[in-house]
Amino acid sequence: MFEGFDMSKMSEMMSQMQDKAKEIEEQAKNIQFVAKAGGGLIELTVNGAGEVIDLNIDDSMLDDKNLLQLLLISAMNDANKMVEENKKSQAMGMMGGMNPFGNQ
Repeated sequence: MFEGFDMSKMSEMMSQMQDKAKEIEEQAKNIQFVAKAGGGLIELTVNGAGEVIDLNIDDSMLDDKNLLQLLLISAMNDANKMVEENKKSQAMGMMGGMNPFGNQ
């Protein structure tokens, strides 16, 4: 059933995956995503780790608290989606080329 399965290769591969995951995590801090809402009246910049690094609010938004709140929520949700998509993409890239069964 597990013919060709090499446990030592599996252990080595797991170690490589952990190292690669740490590397990707560090690289994510250097990636920036910009989410805009209200036609650009709100602009939120986050890094690949999901940390907010900049927020710009057009002065015209300061008089309408309810609209400001809605647009901030929208921009934050969009930014979170961008970060999650990037994480999924990175994870799929990390998994590519790894074969625990040793068959090339």
